[in-house]
Amino acid sequence: MQALNKYVEEKNRWNAFFGQTNLLTLDTASGRKAIAEQLDCDLSPENLHCDGEISQAQAMKKYRALSKAAEQLLKLDPTQTVEELY
Repeated sequence: MQALNKYVEEKNRWNAFFGQTNLLTLDTASGRKAIAEQLDCDLSPENLHCDGEISQAQAMKKYRALSKAAEQLLKLDPTQTVEELY
């Protein structure tokens, strides 16, 4: 679950930086749902490729990290879905 924990920590760090108080958590079903939704958003082609601003190699590295986090989330909570994963 290292990739998933790293993803949640990074998202929470950015959320705190922008003053958001609702931090992501793996402890509740609603928290895991919010993480699944965020992963789905991050895996969309536009976000994955930063609207064409990053190289294909950078996008693939990003995809592998996000996919691993999504797979770990789905293993932890099979009731969640990440549509962009497949």
